[in-house]
Amino acid sequence: MNVTTKVAVVGSGISGAVCASTLARNGVSVTVFDSARGPGGRMSQRKEVSEDGRELLFDHGAPFFSVSNVDALNLVDEWESKGLVAEWNQGFGSFDYISRKFLNLEQEGLIKRYVGVPGMNSICKALCNETGVESMFGAEVRRLEWLDNENLWTLTGADGKDIGLFKGIVVSDKAMFSPRFTAVTGHPPPLDLNLVPELAAMLKDIPTNPCFALMLAFSEPLSSIPMKGLSFQNSEALSWCHCDSSKPGRSTESERWVLHSTAKYARDVISQTGFTKPSSETLTKVADELFQEFWRTGLIKSKPFFRKAHRWGSAFPAASIAGEEKCIWHMKKRLAICGDFCVSPNVEGAILSGHTAALKLIEAYCCL
Repeated sequence: MNVTTKVAVVGSGISGAVCASTLARNGVSVTVFDSARGPGGRMSQRKEVSEDGRELLFDHGAPFFSVSNVDALNLVDEWESKGLVAEWNQGFGSFDYISRKFLNLEQEGLIKRYVGVPGMNSICKALCNETGVESMFGAEVRRLEWLDNENLWTLTGADGKDIGLFKGIVVSDKAMFSPRFTAVTGHPPPLDLNLVPELAAMLKDIPTNPCFALMLAFSEPLSSIPMKGLSFQNSEALSWCHCDSSKPGRSTESERWVLHSTAKYARDVISQTGFTKPSSETLTKVADELFQEFWRTGLIKSKPFFRKAHRWGSAFPAASIAGEEKCIWHMKKRLAICGDFCVSPNVEGAILSGHTAALKLIEAYCCL
C-alpha cells in the first residue's frame, strides 16, 4: 500500500461520500470503510418483503433535501444532470392533531425538494464508486491509532487485524467517538479522544435526538390526505410523515408511507429499553403505537398490509459544533471530522461539511 497517497474515510453517509469523491477527483487515493452492507447512512433505502412476497422499498431516514449554498447547489446540479437526483414536486402541509384540521397547505413547487433516484442512497452509491475511491462495506473499524513516530494513522478491524496505514483520516460517523458507542456495542469508541485532547471537549457529548421510523404499505392510495408530506402539530408521538411512493423513480404498485416519531416519544421508549439494539417485541410495540396515533387522526380508512418500525438511536443532531468552519480539523494529525452535526442538522449541512473536510485534506496533502 502506498501510504503517501492514502486517506481513509470512515462512514459512507452523504458527508463521507462527498468527501471521498472530492478527494478522489483531486488525485488523492481514498478508501471508504463502513460496517453497513452498503452506503447511505441516514440516506439509506430499506428493502422489506411483505407476507405475500411483495418487495417494498422505503427511504426511512432522510426523505428529501433542499439546498441554498452555492457549493452544494453546484454538486446537486451535477447529480441531477447524471440522473442521480430529481425534484420532488409535491405539496406539503401540516395537520393539527387536536382540531383534526389541515394547516399551512403549501402549493406544489413552492420549495425545491430533491430526492435520490431511484432511492435516497443512489447519490452515496455513485460517489463511493467513482474512480479513485475504494469502498469497503461490512468492514467495521474497531480502532483508530496515531503512530507519532511514523506520522501515520493505523486502522484495526473487528478481528483485531490491521486494516492499513493512512496519511490522513476522515471520520464522518459521530458514533466513532461517542460514549454511547460503548453502551450499544460493549466496546470503547474507535477514536480515543485522548489522541486529540484539544478537541475532546467539543466532541465528547454531541446532543442528538432519537427517532423511530414507521414504514407502512397500503393497497390503495390514502386519498383523504391532500398532500404527500405532512408535519403533525400537537401530537405526542408523531412528528411528520411522507408518501414515499410519490417520489420520482419509485414503484407505484403500492402506496408506501414513512412516519417519524417525536424525539420525546423515542426518548421515553429508550429510557425503558436502553440504547442497545431494540428487540423485535419493542419494535412491534412501537409500530402498533405509532400506527394507532396515525389512525386516530381520521385520515386513513384502511389498514396497511405491511408495517414495521426502525429505530434511529442518535442519528439526528441537536446542535452544530463547527459553525462557519464546517468541519473539525486537526492539522498536525491530518484528522478531519465531518457531518451534519458540524454545520446544520440536514443533508445540505452534511454535504458542505464533507466537501470542506476534503479540501482540508487536499491542502494538507499538497504540503506533504
